[in-house]
Amino acid sequence: MKNIAVFASGSGSNFQAILEMVQEGKLEANISLLVCDKQGAYVTERAKEAGIPAFVFCAKDYLSKADYEAEIAMLLKDNNVDLIVLAGYMRLIGSTLLKEYEGRIVNIHPSLLPAFPGKDAIGQALAAKANWSGVTIHFVDEGMDTGPIIVQERVRIAKNETHESLQRKIQVIEHKLYPEILQMLMTREEVETR
Repeated sequence: MKNIAVFASGSGSNFQAILEMVQEGKLEANISLLVCDKQGAYVTERAKEAGIPAFVFCAKDYLSKADYEAEIAMLLKDNNVDLIVLAGYMRLIGSTLLKEYEGRIVNIHPSLLPAFPGKDAIGQALAAKANWSGVTIHFVDEGMDTGPIIVQERVRIAKNETHESLQRKIQVIEHKLYPEILQMLMTREEVETR
């Protein structure tokens, strides 16, 4: 069974969905570490309740991104991590982790990339009066949400859509789709990128 590390910055709803699939045996993986860059983020409580070790750090406590990523890389090695799973992690991955885990870092983003990359993709879609949004799961490269796409699923934006209602619709898809794709990666099934 492969070990994954989940990186998150907020409430951890995708972390919880992944954890539940692991517990139900639908995702053949072990969450061996949570990495979080926000003190007090609710995702750390979820990890604590599940008995999953967490590394919580403040980027300002380090001289550079390379410094904190070097510490994270050591923890990943100590925990025999095979795959990094970004789940609402609000930092760009730098060259230290990209070099160490090339082709083994996956991200989920709440839009149909390349549309609306970066922060608040839902707000961006609503401001643009887009008809569609969705979910993209992709491999991570040095850019912001620019890595090779694994899968996308569309979500229709209603005329009276609010940020909260669209976020709920997107999260329903995220919580189902992400564990499914991770299972494909864990079992070494061929995952084609588009």
